[in-house]
Amino acid sequence: MSNVQMTVFGIGFIFVMTTIGAAIVFFFRKTISFKVNSLFLGFSSGIMVAASIWSLLLPAIDASEQYGIWCFIPATIGLLLGGVFLMLLDKSVIKLNNSIKLKEETKHPDSLIPFDFKKNIKLFLAVTLHNIPEGLAVGFAFGTAATLGEAAAFIPAMGLAIGIGIQNFPEGAAVSIPMRSVNMSRSKAFLYGMGSGAVEPVFAVIGYFLATYIAVLQPWLLAFAAGAMLFVVAEDLIPDAKHSEHPHLSTWGFMLGFVVMMILDVALG
Repeated sequence: MSNVQMTVFGIGFIFVMTTIGAAIVFFFRKTISFKVNSLFLGFSSGIMVAASIWSLLLPAIDASEQYGIWCFIPATIGLLLGGVFLMLLDKSVIKLNNSIKLKEETKHPDSLIPFDFKKNIKLFLAVTLHNIPEGLAVGFAFGTAATLGEAAAFIPAMGLAIGIGIQNFPEGAAVSIPMRSVNMSRSKAFLYGMGSGAVEPVFAVIGYFLATYIAVLQPWLLAFAAGAMLFVVAEDLIPDAKHSEHPHLSTWGFMLGFVVMMILDVALG
């Protein structure tokens, strides 16, 4: 492939893999049982925690070497700001959540499955925020390669895009499956999962054209996304995954999701 073709393929690949992952929700023909839901919520939590560590926080620290012994500062501040952002978001959508829930209860008064718009939005935004710095990283890699003008420089950029794309497969599922578990239609849950990855090619293009400037902001953006992901895992996913009838399912789901994402990040990173 030419340099241009490799760039287009790499940027498109990261979005396509998120879409394929989100499409897993179509394998669930009926509402997900509490048992399966507990397992998958734990799995999603493990994926997001591992991604926060290996895809976001560790790269943020590595990219802050210029701070010397204070290289943890961008990661620390960024992580806390990500949590604050999700907390403010949580408060800002409470009224909207109550309004939608009231409408749902009016339409389905006998429904036993609670509708929680607030949790859905937080999950969606957490993964979306995580995808923004990843998209910037891919665009930055291809933009740097284009600046050098050598075909060999595009090889590591392509490797990064393929690695992030493969990681995006379980992340797409991590959004769409929990959405389906709150009685959302398969199509709508799929669109949420696909939408969480739509920001990646957009910000990859931005990163491509701003390759010279993105490097300074990268560690802060990575840590901010990590804070948002960790907040939503601790606030919503793990508590929702725990059911007294199956207390260990979510734990094993978490461990399995963590291991899968850890392997992908380390092997492809």
